[in-house]
Order: sequence, then structure tokens, then C-alpha cells
Amino acid sequence: MSRLFPDVFRHPAIRASMMAIFTFGMAGAMTAPYRSVVGIRELGLSDSLYSVLTFASAAVNVVVSVLLGNLADRLGEYRSAMIGACIFGILGYGMVYAFPTAAVFVISALLPLPIYGALNSLLFANARAAMQGMNRSAVVTANSGVRAMISLSWVLIPGVTGLVLSGASSMLPAYLFASISCLLCQGLIVFALPRHAATEMAATHHLTYLGALRQVISPRISAHVCGVALVTSTLHLNDALLPLIATGAAHGRLSDVGILVGIVALLEVVFIIVWSRIARKTGQMTALAAGTVVYAAFLGLLGFASEPWHLYALTLPAGIGAAAIISFPITYLQDLIADRPGLGSALISVNIFASAGIGALVFAAGTATTGYSGTAVLSAVTGLLGIAILGLLQRPTADRAG
Repeated sequence: MSRLFPDVFRHPAIRASMMAIFTFGMAGAMTAPYRSVVGIRELGLSDSLYSVLTFASAAVNVVVSVLLGNLADRLGEYRSAMIGACIFGILGYGMVYAFPTAAVFVISALLPLPIYGALNSLLFANARAAMQGMNRSAVVTANSGVRAMISLSWVLIPGVTGLVLSGASSMLPAYLFASISCLLCQGLIVFALPRHAATEMAATHHLTYLGALRQVISPRISAHVCGVALVTSTLHLNDALLPLIATGAAHGRLSDVGILVGIVALLEVVFIIVWSRIARKTGQMTALAAGTVVYAAFLGLLGFASEPWHLYALTLPAGIGAAAIISFPITYLQDLIADRPGLGSALISVNIFASAGIGALVFAAGTATTGYSGTAVLSAVTGLLGIAILGLLQRPTADRAG
């Protein structure tokens, strides 16, 4: 391949996983920006109920991701679990569109959609299993490429969805589009993803489901996940703070927020590949530390933004730093349980849940004491604390996990 596209992307399973993860990202990109509008304004959920529902849905997703990951490890193949997860996505999004009531929205958010969300870690597990025998740099590059496809879907899809539905009286058709996206993902898994022999892998994985959960919450795993979650919580905090600062202290408009998010997402796609090349020479922990410092600098400067042009100037460090933070932790987390790709990849969902919780706590504490701008600075400190913890944990095992 060309120098721009590494040879590892020619691998059939990795290429198919990249296409499937793009369609997976499409479903989220079509609905996530409008989920609160549909749930609260169109279907009548209260703010408090919506918040509880969001938390409960994330918790269900974590448990399901661990259980499905362990099941796939025991079977020695990920295809069946991915097909099942896609079916739940088709049903979960489709039922909200077909039966638009508050009760159906709640049921969908509590069961089928969290199960579908486990497809994220399963796709990474399948790609990781296909990487057996590859060197470290190839693994990091492949994971970065797969993750970049989610960012690419967020570059393209939210704006297209908003444009298509700009004249509509309801945002519910976004759920129909998401259901179709799940169907496309199903087709890619069934027809494009290569089949793998399962017997050799399955013979070595016999953790019970309770044993799998215990391993995930063990002190060794939890300490590393906590460090990663502190780093990745900065992404959640930025998601909450950017619109508030942009339309407040920076005197911008809501339209600026959409443009800024799109610019950063596009930069992420580019710099995910750049960071993977840097990591080949420096190691992924060094690259992650550098990216975290860049993102912390962005958040610190965000706290001082007072004009719209300040925000646009900050899109470059935001994209550079975010690209490292959304790509390197994937391989890091998978390495924590390297002999079980499904369970190791389920830590991605655990991290998303933990980082969202940390982000919520930091946001609540920061806004209660220092306001939005001060919270941005506090977010930067949180990220730096996380990378410091990972650095301390890394020292005894640098040769194994670096």
C-alpha cells in the first residue's frame, strides 16, 4: 500500500472491521445529538428520569460487554455475538421510530440498545484476534485505524442527518436511519467479515461469567482502568464544557459548536494515523502522555477563551490531543487481559462508563465552585493526574505493556 495507508489495513478481517465500525458509529452519530430532544421534548421524559436512564443504560452496557466478551472468548469466535448484537440494534432503534412513546423509549434504552452498544468492544476484539502474531506497531496502527472510522462517521453523519431533517417536525426519523445503519453493519459482519476457526482459541478460555466480572474489577485491572479513565474523562468534560463556554464566555453561537465539533473530528481522523506512526518510534505510552499534555493545554486555554476565534484557534491542539486519547487507550486496555481478546476489549466499555462518571463528578464539583471556565482548567489537571498514575503503574511492567 502507499505510505499513507499502512499494509496492516490490507488484512481482510481488519478492513472489514473498519467498515463495520463505521456503520456502528453511524447509528450513534445519527441519534446521539438528538437523543435528549426526542426523549425529553418529543416523548415527555423528565430531565431527572432522562439522567437516570442514561446512567442505567451505560451500566447495562458495561455488564453486557463483559458477559458477551467472555462468551465470545469461550466460543473462540466473535461473529455470532456480533450478529446477535446487531439484531438488538435493529430492533432497539426501530421500535422507538415505530412506537414513539416514553415507555418504548425507556425499554429501548435499558435493554436492546445497551446490548447493541457491546458491538463496539466485540468488533475491537475480533480485530485484535486477527492481529495474533503481529508486532506491536502493527497492532497499534490497526487499532488506531479501526477507531478512526468512528471519528470519521462523526465528521460526516451528524451534519447530514441534521440537514435531511431540518424541515421535519420530529427528529424520530433519525432512529429509522440508525436502524438501517445497524442493518448495513449486520450485512458487513455476515458477508464481509472472514470466518475464523474457533477450536484452538476456545480451548484456553474457561472463565465463568462471575469469574470474568471478578477479573475485570480486580485491583490490578482497576488501577490501570482508573488511570485511563481519568485521562479519557477529559473528552467527556470537553463535550459538556465546549457548548457552554462557546455560547457563554466566548460569545459564540450554537452553529459555532457544530462547526467546531466537525473540525475537531476531522483533525482526529488525520492525527490518529499520525500518532500511530509516532508511537512506532516512541512507544504508545510516551505518545499517549504527549497527547494528554497537548489536550490538557487545550482545556486550560479553553478556560480563558473570550472570543469565537479563540475556539477556532484551539481546534488544532484539540484534534491533536484527542486523537491520541481516543486511540492509544484501546490497545493499552486490551493488553491488560491480553490472552482473552473479548474480555480485554470489554474493558473499553468499562472505561467509557468510568470516565463518564469521573467526568460527571469533576463537572459537578467544578461548576459548583469555579464556573465553566474554571472547570475546564480542572479538567486539564484531571487528565494530567491520570497520565501520571499510568506512568507510575507502567514502570514495573514497561517491557510487557509498552
